[in-house]
Amino acid sequence: MSEPATTLRISLAEIAALTRVKRPVVSMWRSRSRDTPTPFPDPVQVNRGQQLFDAGEVGGWLEATQHGNNPHARADMASFARHDSARTDPEASFAAQTALITLRRLAGGPLAALGPGELLDAADEADPDDDFLYSEIEGLGQDAQEWAARADQLVDAAYSPAAALEQLLRERFRAGLRGYADTALAEAAVELAARTAVELAGHGDTGWPVFVDPTAGGSDLLVAVLDRLPEDADPVFVTRSGRDQASRTALRRLLVHGARRRALTVTGTGQFTVGEPAVHVASYPPPGAPDLAAPDILADIDNTVLQMDDSQRGVVMAPASVLTDALDDVKAAEVRSDLLRSGRVRAVVRLPAGLVPARTRQALALWVLGPAHASVPIAERWTMVADLTGTVLTSDAVQDLVGDLALSLGTAGTIHAHAMRFARVVPTSRLLARRGALVRHGADLPDESDAAGQAVRADRLLAQLNDPGSTPAPVPLRVSLGKGAPSSGTVESLLARGHLRYVQGVRLAAGLPLAHDGGARVLGLPELGHGAGKGRRGAAARRIGRLVLAANHPNARLTEPGDVVFTTSPAPAALVDGEGGAVVEYPARVLRISGADPGGLMPELLAADINAAASKDWRHWALRLVPHAAAQQLQHVLGLLERERAAAQLRLDRLTELTTLLRDGVSAGGLAVDATIDLT
Repeated sequence: MSEPATTLRISLAEIAALTRVKRPVVSMWRSRSRDTPTPFPDPVQVNRGQQLFDAGEVGGWLEATQHGNNPHARADMASFARHDSARTDPEASFAAQTALITLRRLAGGPLAALGPGELLDAADEADPDDDFLYSEIEGLGQDAQEWAARADQLVDAAYSPAAALEQLLRERFRAGLRGYADTALAEAAVELAARTAVELAGHGDTGWPVFVDPTAGGSDLLVAVLDRLPEDADPVFVTRSGRDQASRTALRRLLVHGARRRALTVTGTGQFTVGEPAVHVASYPPPGAPDLAAPDILADIDNTVLQMDDSQRGVVMAPASVLTDALDDVKAAEVRSDLLRSGRVRAVVRLPAGLVPARTRQALALWVLGPAHASVPIAERWTMVADLTGTVLTSDAVQDLVGDLALSLGTAGTIHAHAMRFARVVPTSRLLARRGALVRHGADLPDESDAAGQAVRADRLLAQLNDPGSTPAPVPLRVSLGKGAPSSGTVESLLARGHLRYVQGVRLAAGLPLAHDGGARVLGLPELGHGAGKGRRGAAARRIGRLVLAANHPNARLTEPGDVVFTTSPAPAALVDGEGGAVVEYPARVLRISGADPGGLMPELLAADINAAASKDWRHWALRLVPHAAAQQLQHVLGLLERERAAAQLRLDRLTELTTLLRDGVSAGGLAVDATIDLT
């Protein structure tokens, strides 16, 4: 087996990642194939004791032997293999690759056919002021064409420039990109910050404001915000202008994602001015300053707060040692106190450890910034506080916390009218009086404000449960003997007669970021009761950003209301998508009943027949048919029963919540129940 040599090199660990196997498996391939007609390729060099292999030879061997769990390993090779220079200077290599990927996005087509001079001309046209890519491409010299070819490979393997750039960022830990690796946040933290920012934007009175990140190189949160905004939001993102590589990379990333961006001038002392409705979104320390100390982080936040007016809001993430825990630095403690005294710190949240992959023992904290209550005396001002030190940030926890944080911008009356899961209201004066941590974590018992919130929630639950409108009513239905005969047809025959239509599912590209709101629902094996995360009641729906879906799968077709989503593997299963607008993930597929001529088919019966099927031969499944008049009546009755079932489930959920609330509240001494009520 002979493959043309390339300048891309790949290590054994990278081969394992490419083929989705454990590292020892690759060593086993080498030893077991040694005396076969297709031996594993020999290493072409050793770098600091690490054996490196020619990527082209390894790709050919994988294709010939079909080893591993990635059938597209050869096509994906460019995402895992690297030039020699990427190992000796990973920062420069990353900058060059992201610059070329950005150029491809702006040029609208492949770059490999362009010579070095033509590449420079294209770079100059796209970036005449050298704000984000010209210098990086110019620095490649005569090697630019080879690098451009690899950029094309990366884009083709990832299906889009945006996905290719995100793939490079996901490799930040393996690639040795310290600034990006040390400051990267776990997905749950990114989700929390982005959803909070989107929620804060919805509180503005002038439409969608701009989103601002004044840090050096911050972009993770902005990209997450972009993916979670509604399609009609048309946002503007404002990022720090600068010649530093981190700021240039942040700009490249936004441009690759098609975002509208404006430059922000930040002085040497960190001062800047936005001057319009905005949501500030920042994570500290940023990629461009991974060693930023606590006093400097607080000084940067102070600069943000000083220029804020009442049309601006913000969400800031930083180590808990800076935002919530006791500070040893006297000047830093004074700055933090001044920020609290300003009234613009509306919520303080301590988050659990493990949200910074590079520092698993470090805990994060979050602040929500907003308008100060100018009419409220300082002595009467309050701040929302939450301690999630021991809480796992599941999708449900994030959703509930975002709901709590949204209330922090309201009045005291608004807050007291709502029950909060995590947050409580604390007088700001009490926070200022504390010499140590702002958030006391551990085994503290609920304070009076927690008990008051529990009492309000308990009263509301009781009112809902005792409301005559929520009491189960008789089902207005009469059942009698029918006079019809059973009728059925196979899927194959119903397809042939046009009563059914078959729609293939989408093979979603590997590694696409999933959203939890603001995107198209994903219906696949988990939703059908198979695979990881299978159908737990109340679990958050999987979603994919519509921009991500359009960029990676432009021909993907979404479901229509009443579509039946099904699979045959590992066992037949189906559900009815009553909403529509979802993307169906292969191997799940769709059977769509003709609206003009259903031929006796009903979505609910179709799904039930599939769920009862014993064979995987779906074209020969027998489907029950109902005459048109009977089908209309049955459809109405099934809808009525579903509404009754949902009401019963809601009542059960409220009873369960009230049980937990009273059990915990009474045992903690914060609540009491009246046992003298006549229950007869």
